[in-house]
Amino acid sequence: MLNRSIFISLFLSSTLALAQGGGHGASARSLDAPSTLPIVFTKTISANNAHVGDAVTAKTSQVVHLSNGAVIPVGAKVSGHVIATGSFVYDKTPYAHQKPSSLSVQFDTVQVGESTLPLHVTIRAMADPITSGEARTPLSTDVDPQGTVTQIGGDRLTPSQAEVVSSDGDIVAYNKRGGVYAHLIANGSCDGSDVEVSVGLYSASACGLYGFTQVSATERGSFAKPSVLTLVSTHVSPKIWKNSTALLEELPTQQSIASR
Repeated sequence: MLNRSIFISLFLSSTLALAQGGGHGASARSLDAPSTLPIVFTKTISANNAHVGDAVTAKTSQVVHLSNGAVIPVGAKVSGHVIATGSFVYDKTPYAHQKPSSLSVQFDTVQVGESTLPLHVTIRAMADPITSGEARTPLSTDVDPQGTVTQIGGDRLTPSQAEVVSSDGDIVAYNKRGGVYAHLIANGSCDGSDVEVSVGLYSASACGLYGFTQVSATERGSFAKPSVLTLVSTHVSPKIWKNSTALLEELPTQQSIASR
């Protein structure tokens, strides 16, 4: 009888602990799609001097709410590594065919407390530090005393207002206590979503590279190459500067696609 009482007590205590802790930190083994991670890179990676295996580090820049109720806080570490690199070498020969320079990185995990979540993402959008900084900088107070800023991709956010609007004046996102949240809008190679996700500095329709002149992305994460970003250029050595930002979007599983 005593053993049974102890068992019941332990069971109830464990259940209560799980209930109380369910909303704090990330308890999932992986992110569920649709979910996004707005991130900022914490060091520069350049095709000029990077080597295969070099660490790629970033951190989350906005609170992320997962579908299971878990929360990824601001500042959670995102880790990855360099998987291929080729520096720029100018071809001076007549009728030269310039060989592209390239930089490929892979995002591996996001660390939240004692939990490490694997990433299987597409890099929905990425912006250099200047473009990212401009998204935090209000227009001149003479023009707009409300301090409106333009999100990366063109949406307008006024700090005193909850609604974030597109260039056409449509409400496309909401500015809440934890940051900016939106239903993603399909644009180019980027799909839409009917689930509210974290977007940080990005517009709901942001897609592709912003501010990376003379550089293109030949891979931004796909089912064939999840979490892989490949930048190429025939003019410069591709580089991801410190304080560049990105919006990572978890790829759906084949099972979730089949169930649609």
